[in-house]
Amino acid sequence: MEDIWWSLLGAAVPAIIAAHTIRVKRRRAEEQRLKSARGREKHSDEIFVCMRVCTSKRMLKKVGAFSKDPILDTCVTVCGVSELDACADACARTVCVNQHQVPNWNDICLKRCQSECLRLSSSLA
Repeated sequence: MEDIWWSLLGAAVPAIIAAHTIRVKRRRAEEQRLKSARGREKHSDEIFVCMRVCTSKRMLKKVGAFSKDPILDTCVTVCGVSELDACADACARTVCVNQHQVPNWNDICLKRCQSECLRLSSSLA
């Protein structure tokens, strides 16, 4: 009976370590993408970066239940000094517009929306 538990434990430990490694790599990739978006500020001749964010089904699926009572199929175009600023402002005006009573709820909504906005902008470029 002990042999079964040791073999299960021997199989579970590498799986847990692999899952943790994948999560760490994803988190670092996300942080790197945000850092590079902050660095993509435009030159003096290109003052603003404009981003368009819509409350499409795809965006709401990516944000999950963190958007509170979103109005479907609305879009807003916002300009800022960097892609990160423009995405954050556009998300705050469309997807994460209604404040939630749960602490940190709106921050998570903005972070997820912003991440999806930046991902879409980099795939279009």
